[in-house]
Amino acid sequence: MNSPSAAQEAERYFHNEIPITRAMGLRVEVCDENQFIVAAPVNLNSNHLRTGFGGSINAVATLAGYGLLWSALRDEKAHVVVAESSIRFLRPVRKTIHAACSRPGPERWVAFQDHLKQKGKASINLKVTVVEEGEHAADFEGKFVTRLE
Repeated sequence: MNSPSAAQEAERYFHNEIPITRAMGLRVEVCDENQFIVAAPVNLNSNHLRTGFGGSINAVATLAGYGLLWSALRDEKAHVVVAESSIRFLRPVRKTIHAACSRPGPERWVAFQDHLKQKGKASINLKVTVVEEGEHAADFEGKFVTRLE
């Protein structure tokens, strides 16, 4: 279930802990047990053609993956970072960058959580889809590492 308070809490976290998200106009649209969706307006993230700047699209996609882990773990001792990533741009984004990350299947998710609990550190690959007005605009994949301190 998408809890407005969970989305608001995640957005507040981003704006306080990752200051560039304020300048990007980043909003958390969905924050629930199945997915994490963020959006940012192109007018604050544009290139010279007035379409979405590739770096901003990549950042918004990264934040969708990061947000999925952060919201699922909800642990002050859990530090999430992106270790590596790749993105493939498929079409220009003209109005709003929407990035959606779905939770991995139960087997991968449980293995990640078990490894984190046992070793204090775990990594997981997450896929993020960037869409605009129902059109697939980019595919992002990132390896996220979580460490307990």
